Amino acid sequence: MKARTVALVLSAVMLFYFIVLGERGLTMVRDGRPAFVLLGIGVLALPLLGAWVLWRELSFGAATQRLAAELEAQDRLPVDDLPRTEKGRIDRAAADAVFDERKAEVEAAPGDWRGWYRLAVAYGDAGDTSRGRRAMRTAIALRSGRTPASQD
Repeated sequence: MKARTVALVLSAVMLFYFIVLGERGLTMVRDGRPAFVLLGIGVLALPLLGAWVLWRELSFGAATQRLAAELEAQDRLPVDDLPRTEKGRIDRAAADAVFDERKAEVEAAPGDWRGWYRLAVAYGDAGDTSRGRRAMRTAIALRSGRTPASQD
């Protein structure tokens, strides 16, 4: 199953959950008893927080897809040709070599979103998801003309 399909199905399930949870929160608020009103307000906050997180993740995924499509159109999309172990994992030494190459590319042109995109992919190949997401957020910000958050 494609990642997009999974994301859409999970989003639909989460939206249903938010609706049910919101309805329960409203029922508690309408009860009128102070404890239930306060608890209902707290329950209503959960779907709002969840909806914000869901929107943020879906926006991140859509922006990442737009960058990938643009790089693909320019024939500059990173190719996954790293050697793999017998279990299908990427060879760590090969991933580290690509990572070093991508990091040098970003250091040479820190304002180029393409380099940050390829660095994010290299971080992902190396198994460093958190740095990969930060690098991808930088690529997204640079592509849209915004100042990116500082990188470590």
